[in-house]
Amino acid sequence: MALDRWIALIILVISIVYGYAAYFTMDQLLPPFMQRNPVWPSTFPKILSVLAIVTSLIILLGLEKPAADAKEPDIDYRRLGDYNIGQAALLVAMMVVYALTLRPLGFFIATIGFLTLSAAILGERKFHILIPITTVAAFVIWYLVEQVLGIFLRPLPTFMIGG
Repeated sequence: MALDRWIALIILVISIVYGYAAYFTMDQLLPPFMQRNPVWPSTFPKILSVLAIVTSLIILLGLEKPAADAKEPDIDYRRLGDYNIGQAALLVAMMVVYALTLRPLGFFIATIGFLTLSAAILGERKFHILIPITTVAAFVIWYLVEQVLGIFLRPLPTFMIGG
């Protein structure tokens, strides 16, 4: 079986477990007033799990490409050294560092740093363009989450806002 189908199988198992959690365990602790809402906190995870299951099944069954292309796989697992695995691993490590520094550094500093360093890892070198774009993106995301959705998101580090 080709590498893309093995990955699809792993994603299928993960999305089935995620879907089980979304459908059967997330809604039990909702207060009664939220149970009458049309959209629950588990609505997006339910949609996401169904889409992931359908997509991984399409890849697993080979329905995404015509039979003529089945001669040579897209990803050759014997040549994994030819791919940019270092960049991918570094990006995953950056995501972990971002998650760990989000609270102590605040949203703006952590997000601007994450986006800038991730773009640099991927090869972007025009920092005079990159930094304003990441700053605007971080502010827009913060504004949408904080003001539109009403979810508190600490914008600056604790020592800068006094507490």
